[in-house]
Amino acid sequence: MKPMGLMLGTCLLALGAVAVAQEKAEMGPPKILTVTREWTKPGRNGTSHEKTESAFVQAMAHAKWPTHYLAVDSVSGKPRSLFLTGFDSFEAWEKDARAAEKNTALSAALDRANMADGDVLAATDQAVLMLRPELSFRTDVDIPHMRYFEISHFHLRPGHDKDWEALAKLYQQGCEKMPECHWAMYQVVYGLENDSYVLFNPMKSAAEIDHGFAQEKTFADTLGEKGMAKIAELSAATIESSETNLFVFNPRMSYTSEEWIKADPEFWKPKAAMTESKKPSAKPAEKPAGQ
Repeated sequence: MKPMGLMLGTCLLALGAVAVAQEKAEMGPPKILTVTREWTKPGRNGTSHEKTESAFVQAMAHAKWPTHYLAVDSVSGKPRSLFLTGFDSFEAWEKDARAAEKNTALSAALDRANMADGDVLAATDQAVLMLRPELSFRTDVDIPHMRYFEISHFHLRPGHDKDWEALAKLYQQGCEKMPECHWAMYQVVYGLENDSYVLFNPMKSAAEIDHGFAQEKTFADTLGEKGMAKIAELSAATIESSETNLFVFNPRMSYTSEEWIKADPEFWKPKAAMTESKKPSAKPAEKPAGQ
C-alpha cells in the first residue's frame, strides 16, 4: 500500500481526501510530508510494536524535540504502521535531520530504539511527498479530532499528469454541494514509483464511510451524465493502478504537539499509555518522516 487517501464512497476509486500530520489543525496540511512505513512480523503488531515505538516517543519527548509526527496503523491490507511528519520545505526537513544528528544524546537514544524496533519488523521504507494545493479540496480539517485515514496510492500512466489534474478538478466540481467532502493531494517526489500521487481522507468515525457511499447520487447528479462519462474516460486513460486502505490513528505511537493534546487529552494522552508513550518527532535514521 502507499500513502494516499480518498474522499467519499464513490470517489474512493479515483480520488482521495487528505489531511496530514500538522503542528496545528488550522495551519492546513504541510507542504512536504515524509512517510515511514513499517511492516511488522506476523504476530508482532499491536502491543509488541507499540512497546518498541514508545522508546522513540520517550527519546523525542526527553529532548523536547520541536518536530512532531502522527502514527497510524493499518486496518486493511498487510499489518503495518505509517509515521507521518510534516515540514514547510525541503530545507526545513534537512535542518531538522542535521540538528538531530548533532544531538548526541538523542541520536544514541534513537539508535537503541531502532535496534529494538528492528526485532518486530519485517520491512521498512520511506517516501517524501509534496502537497499539490491546487488539486486538494477544503484542507482546513480538524485533524486532532479525527480517528481514521483512508489512504490511497495512484500510479499513473507515463505522460498523463495533465489528465490527472483534469480528473482532480472534476472531483472538486462534483463535491461542491457536499460540505463534508475534503482532501489533500500529494505528489510523490522520492521513494515510490514515478508518476504517483498519494491522498489522505481523514474521518472522525467509520460512519463516514457509510455516508460517503450514500452520497454517490449527489455527486453524480452534480456532474451530470457528461461529467461522469468524462471521469470514466480520464480514469481509464490515466490511472495504471490504485489501492486504497483504511488506517486508524494510534496515539500511543505518535509524538504530538501540546496543541493536539490540549484539543483532545483523553485520546492523545491516554492514562494507560502516559508512562510509556512519548515518541520522538522524527527518527533521523529511519523515522523522521511518516510512512
